[in-house]
Amino acid sequence: MVCALGAAVCFGTASVLQAMAARAASRPAEAGSGVDTALFLRAVRQWRYVAGLGLDAVGFVLQIIALRHIPIYAVGAALAASLAVTAVVASRLLKARLSRLEWGAVGVVCAGLLMLGLASGEEGHGTGSLLLKLGLLGVAALVLVVGAVAGRLPDGSRALVLGLAAGTGFGVVEVAVRLIDTVSLRELLNPALYALLLGGAAAFLLLTSALERGSVTAATAGLVLGETVGPALVGVVCLGDRPREGLAWLAVTGFAVAVAGALALSRFGEPRES
Repeated sequence: MVCALGAAVCFGTASVLQAMAARAASRPAEAGSGVDTALFLRAVRQWRYVAGLGLDAVGFVLQIIALRHIPIYAVGAALAASLAVTAVVASRLLKARLSRLEWGAVGVVCAGLLMLGLASGEEGHGTGSLLLKLGLLGVAALVLVVGAVAGRLPDGSRALVLGLAAGTGFGVVEVAVRLIDTVSLRELLNPALYALLLGGAAAFLLLTSALERGSVTAATAGLVLGETVGPALVGVVCLGDRPREGLAWLAVTGFAVAVAGALALSRFGEPRES
């Protein structure tokens, strides 16, 4: 759980740096698909984006360690808490002011994570079927297709679709980590490995575009839902993730509270009328 929270700190801080770089690199006159590789190439030339990628790399390592020891639902909720980190870091780096409601949402996220930490058992021992691994690869490919189509949507729905697709891509990564046994030549035949690579790459591209275009609220809300609910269900149904004996109610409550707090924080960063 400490590693999962460490990953949330890395991802949350990286989001602030990457959002600053993505918006500085954006060109309003340009219109393209949701998978905006040109925007990524412009953003990656800035030190903030590079620093964010470095933090993402550290966070990913911590995420892998966490996924090897605790259930996916606990890791997913902890990663959703990166929004709380984003809000606090942005209040320092961007001099953004948090309202009482937003500070309250930060507290709600922390309370939910505390409940999850107390209730979470060990990771399940399910290895996943070949059908699950192939399905995961199919979802990763679908994320890329949805991102490409999202650029044609109206501004109101584009950010939500991009955020949801990016969150789904990150969710694919969470599940794929559990379906890869060891680093070996044998794993080159494992569809989960390619699902991890494709899902992670697509999610990065879509998240960059989602941060630059449309509603921040819609994009981050979609991101939270995509990276928490689906992977949690797969972990419980297919991989045997379970809470501690007699504490299922606390795990469910903690997950719901943490995600609800994160969704409340998704409004942070949305321009406010003066």
